[in-house]
Amino acid sequence: MRYTCTVVGDVYIPDNIMADAVKKDKRFEMLHRIFWGERDKEAMRRQVREIETKGFCAFPPPEELKICIRDTEVLMVHLCPISSEVLNEAKRLKIIVSTRGGLENIDVKEAKKRGIAVISNPAHNANAVAEYCVGLMLAETRNICRSDFALKTCGLWRGDYPNTGDIRELIGLQIGLAGYGTIGKLVRKKLRGFDCKVAVYDPFVKTETIKQDGCFPMSYEELLATSDIISLHMRVSPQTMKMIGKKEISMMKPSAYLINTARAALVDTDALLEALKQGRIRGAATDVYDTEPIDRRNSLIHLDNITCTNHRGGDTVESYLDSPAMVLEQAAIYLDGGKPRFLASMEEEK
Repeated sequence: MRYTCTVVGDVYIPDNIMADAVKKDKRFEMLHRIFWGERDKEAMRRQVREIETKGFCAFPPPEELKICIRDTEVLMVHLCPISSEVLNEAKRLKIIVSTRGGLENIDVKEAKKRGIAVISNPAHNANAVAEYCVGLMLAETRNICRSDFALKTCGLWRGDYPNTGDIRELIGLQIGLAGYGTIGKLVRKKLRGFDCKVAVYDPFVKTETIKQDGCFPMSYEELLATSDIISLHMRVSPQTMKMIGKKEISMMKPSAYLINTARAALVDTDALLEALKQGRIRGAATDVYDTEPIDRRNSLIHLDNITCTNHRGGDTVESYLDSPAMVLEQAAIYLDGGKPRFLASMEEEK
């Protein structure tokens, strides 16, 4: 049996890339191709930010989708908003597959109320982000970016840095992972070659699973107090909003570093800024910000003890091009009566 499929692409994952994946998979029949959003990546980035903060109500869905959805059983999207306005027309829709990790652009609760399954793909850029995360650990602790900037911009053979006298190799350090999902586990895997101790806090992962992976399960307080580098890999929820604030920073070692390749909302930026100014922690590295793109007025980029990059963690060829085929495989598992890996849970409905 073949399932009819409509795809809605954008400037990051174009509809032709999605359509090619559908055509190569004999379990699906390509029906409609739609492009949504800005054609310019920087302009689209602003739309992404709106979606991440306001959800599926941030922008109206394309009008043509309301027509195309009527004879569609499988809908593949990346960033296109899928609200009740679209779902009202979905007479045959069985499943929505998202080629991204977040589901902010989809009304998951409404879809499930109508018996429509929703699958995301947090693994699509997981390897890219995990690699980047380890890269930021090295860049910040070993002053890679600061050295490069001094040479290229000032012609300066710089020898004095914020952590001069306490520059450590990763070997033997404790890396604390706050969150142990797909990305957290990949970071642990990549750190194995550095011979460091990996500690994990994640209330949703069994202690035995963490131990089996060679890691040390800890409470959040213990992780903060004992880790040399703390790396965030949590989703944003009411429980994790500003999970690193003034109180949490006060628990950290003065020699500790904070790495954030997840979401800006996990960190109280004002508290981090103050801690870095005062030298309360040794340093930090971040790829995400409360407002993007940031400009020269953002105080973080003027500090010498933080490495700042412009949301590049998941920006690789593989993370975009491989995703459509990955979610189609998950859709096939569901349609055949199995349980796909990233079926939306009650958590995403809230």
